[in-house]
Amino acid sequence: DGHLYIEQAIKNGAIAILVEDEVDINSEVTVIRNSDTRKALAQIAANYYGSPSKNLRLIGVTGTNGKTSITHLIKAILEESGKKVGIMGTLYAKIGDREKNLNHTTPEALEIEEFMSAAIDEKTDYVVMEVSSHALDLHRVDEIDFNVAIFSNLSQDHLDYHQNMEQYRAAKLKLFKMINSEENNFSLVNIDDSNAEYFINHANGNVLTYGIEESADVRAENINISLKGTSFVVKYQGLEFKVNMKLIGMFSVYNALAAIAFALKENVDPKIIKKALEKVSGVPGRFEQIDCGQEFSVIVDYAHTPDGLENILKTTKQIVENRIITVFGCGGDRDRTKRPLMGEIAAKYSDFCIVTSDNPRSEEPQAIIDDIVPGLNKVKDSRYAIIVDRYEAIRHALYLAKKGDVVIIAGKGHENYQIIGDKVLDFDDRKVAREILRSTK
Repeated sequence: DGHLYIEQAIKNGAIAILVEDEVDINSEVTVIRNSDTRKALAQIAANYYGSPSKNLRLIGVTGTNGKTSITHLIKAILEESGKKVGIMGTLYAKIGDREKNLNHTTPEALEIEEFMSAAIDEKTDYVVMEVSSHALDLHRVDEIDFNVAIFSNLSQDHLDYHQNMEQYRAAKLKLFKMINSEENNFSLVNIDDSNAEYFINHANGNVLTYGIEESADVRAENINISLKGTSFVVKYQGLEFKVNMKLIGMFSVYNALAAIAFALKENVDPKIIKKALEKVSGVPGRFEQIDCGQEFSVIVDYAHTPDGLENILKTTKQIVENRIITVFGCGGDRDRTKRPLMGEIAAKYSDFCIVTSDNPRSEEPQAIIDDIVPGLNKVKDSRYAIIVDRYEAIRHALYLAKKGDVVIIAGKGHENYQIIGDKVLDFDDRKVAREILRSTK
């Protein structure tokens, strides 16, 4: 509650205070009362920076999984076509070589407007950004003028905040209500997702669909997936071309299709689309392979939802013949109902699971694991170990792996920290895996 920090703000030099509640302060500072300070902040930020988003071509990507990959693939295509692109999301906010880490997937309104203003100063053509359900619900993007909205998929996440899937879905829809019906504005929807009709029916303006089903406007056929990459044929309004990517998995096909559908609608030459996608070696922490010359595969992925975990494990199961060893946990102070679901999914698709800590925050790590275990036990003959220390859990998984096996380290992906209590400790699954692999040679 920001009201608790008013005195501190005044000490730090604040000349005016915007509040929702009546306050009694011993100061000459101006106090302005508003029924919703978050909405007001969005308006103030936009006014201060001169509503810069109105002078940019702005793409918003929302969905439970895939946002980071889709934004990076769009950026790659646009840059291949000669455009200057700004990107904002889970990994960073970036314009050209200027990069800034963010505390949220979609930051507060003031930070967003500052970024948009910098994008104008840098003569940026496009900004592509991840738009979280929290940001939409908390009015962070109220004053942002989106031209394109993209829906990737919807599955259980953030129910600690949204309470139920209906509220979660309704929050996501707000992005599509922000698209006006100007000719060049449009929405893209993954038609294969079970929530597709909801977004198609409620979105403003033009809607284009993508997927692998016959009914998709932009679709992929002849899909081939291996540990070396993925290939498929794109079909759209009589147009047909083949894409060979280094990215792996059916989820990568969907992420690429979203970027392809956007690019085709923007009239980007298919040759440029193909060239850009074939150059992309990966997105940090997204099915990222760790190769230190070992005889087995090690994959680090950000999957921290039931659907995300199922996607990576299902993909791996389809393309490898040997064992799958999965290291995973669930975040503390977050949706508890997904914990047994993730346990069940991990046990279903893995030959062996190691349950460990993943940002336990204020919760006891063992208590979180105790919520996961009933899901593991639902799967007949499930085999698992509990190792609370994440470093030791990864070490044990790598020790168990034999030639041709795959070790999946799920949950943290690109993150370089572990939150335990109120401490943020240095921890990067990729660095840890490399360190252990090199030490065992």
